[in-house]
Amino acid sequence: MTLETAITLTIVLGYLLGSIPFGLLLTKAAGLGDVRKIGSGSIGATNVLRTGRKGLAAATVLLDGGKGVVAVLLGGMLAGVPGVFFGGLASVLGHLYPVWLKFRGGKGVATGLGVLIAASWPVALGCCLVWLASAALLRISSVSGLLAFAAAPILAWLLQAPQPVLGLSLAVAAFVFLRHKDNIARLLKGTEPRIGAKK
Repeated sequence: MTLETAITLTIVLGYLLGSIPFGLLLTKAAGLGDVRKIGSGSIGATNVLRTGRKGLAAATVLLDGGKGVVAVLLGGMLAGVPGVFFGGLASVLGHLYPVWLKFRGGKGVATGLGVLIAASWPVALGCCLVWLASAALLRISSVSGLLAFAAAPILAWLLQAPQPVLGLSLAVAAFVFLRHKDNIARLLKGTEPRIGAKK
């Protein structure tokens, strides 16, 4: 198999993995209906938490993060270093824009974190610490996610993470910020809900 073929396969598999809407599937399986009809309308863990089911939200985080991990590991196996980049980025794009849901998915925080865990766990650990500190102080999930991914490329550079972690962290951060544009608008207006709020 040529490198070009391996990269193409990595992108396709990464996207398909990322596009699995675990938050939607879990809430429907639990008899809670369509999670897209409450809160922000997202399929991610923060919106799942608005159902009042902390266990389902935790499971969504783990599964959404897990698909990022698998995509990176699979990409590395198929296409080496380029596969890490393309597999990770494709899984995040799949989560953000799943074909099954008319390209309306989640915000990419958990999947992006899973990608970083597989690509460079020290960078991912630093991002987790930033998220936890921000969440504890501010209690606003979107701010925590944005700060964590803003820190990702800085951490990758400071920690001299292996290629292609710096490029991957920059690309994932860019898409996470893009997907949070509505949250950013609400933050500027002072109307962004806090963690655990129903709306």
